[in-house]
Amino acid sequence: MLDMTPKEIQERKALRINPAKTCQPIGAMYAALGIHRCLPHSHGSQGCCAYHRSHLTRHYREPVVAATSSFTEGAAVFGGGGNLRQALRTIFKVYNPDVVAVHTTCLSETIGDDLPTIIKKAREDGLIPEGKWVIHTNTPSYVGSHVTGFSNMVKSMVDYFAESETAGEHLNVIPGFVEPADMREIKSLLSQFGLRGIVFPDTSDVLDTPQTGDYHLFPKGGVRIDDLKATGSAKATLALGPWASEAAAKALENKCGVPFKVLDLPIGVAATDRFVQAIMDITGLEPPETLIDDRGRLIDIMTDMQHYLYGKKVAIFGDPDQVIALTEFLVSCGMKPIHVLTGTPGKRFELRLKGILKEVAPGANVRAAGDLFLLHQWIKNEPVDLLVGNTYGKYIARAEDIPFVRFGFPILDRVGHSYFPTVGYRGGMYLLSRIVNTLLDRKDRDDADESFELVM
Repeated sequence: MLDMTPKEIQERKALRINPAKTCQPIGAMYAALGIHRCLPHSHGSQGCCAYHRSHLTRHYREPVVAATSSFTEGAAVFGGGGNLRQALRTIFKVYNPDVVAVHTTCLSETIGDDLPTIIKKAREDGLIPEGKWVIHTNTPSYVGSHVTGFSNMVKSMVDYFAESETAGEHLNVIPGFVEPADMREIKSLLSQFGLRGIVFPDTSDVLDTPQTGDYHLFPKGGVRIDDLKATGSAKATLALGPWASEAAAKALENKCGVPFKVLDLPIGVAATDRFVQAIMDITGLEPPETLIDDRGRLIDIMTDMQHYLYGKKVAIFGDPDQVIALTEFLVSCGMKPIHVLTGTPGKRFELRLKGILKEVAPGANVRAAGDLFLLHQWIKNEPVDLLVGNTYGKYIARAEDIPFVRFGFPILDRVGHSYFPTVGYRGGMYLLSRIVNTLLDRKDRDDADESFELVM
């Protein structure tokens, strides 16, 4: 299917082939779903909203609710303010959410709709009931990526909700663009410390709800409005992943004076250690025995499987926060990431990766704002033993016959990814077992009869 991809690489500035990202509104919609009783609203055409909903639904295998301003030709010419006012009137009358989280699209940004003014007028005219909230963020699809869209919506949560009161003892954690299971794992880790933590947004129990036979338009999960207000009185904020979480943490410090620390996503031993150490530094608490045991189990797996991982060449692509943390983890397992790419722009990505790889793969190909066509060309020129990335990598894996581990967003052709964490020590065990087992499956397939072993 991609057999005709050429090996010869030519620099391109104005063309993307098979992008390694998707558009901002998807990230904003995902973040909004992490607020309890929130209805995301796409201020644009029906087609945009349908695409964003279907992409999230296919990844999480759950119904994703969202409303749209449903632009027509008239809105494209005269603006979409009237459509949004009508939408808010209908939404609160029919669905009665506590929060409507509006994000823009390419069209509404190009028109130049002034959302703060439209929302303010809607409230003055009584279209927004007392005690209800309408928040907004700007997410044109022609800049950034789904990661920056997520970041923008999380920052808007701070802008609209955070209140500065007497400093409390609780801790804020902005988890980044991760799975519901990851957010649950972060809450579990805080709970093991005996801490009260506010994780926002929180899509656990929203996009991984149990099947009970009853449908709830607004599931039981999501961060509560009172907790979002209380983020302004927290002792500190830990922002996991600079691309997805740093902007909101900075906004919270500027608005309410809550100090923050930006960390990598806690994927693997070293990054999770830094997360745990940050909690210890802020609270003065010692890690519980359960956490120390989990760390030991992860290291045990790394030690047991080291001979299957050492020296293996890897190509990694996906969201910058996840790719950075995963690359560090695989390097700690003895692997050699030689091609690393993200579709999200940001020069810090290349600087950080080159720092991680300088000892093990100093000549590695690293690119921010790259595409999968370039990644495929890199692999053609220097083959790898393993490819790690989202579902779109399966075409490269098939063309080059490479073992492939699905990781990141979106995963449209497998199940389970939203139920099992990859962050924390327990997440590391799950992730590493998938990687090792994928390599062992390939060994079973390729070994000659005399090398085919029952025990590996």
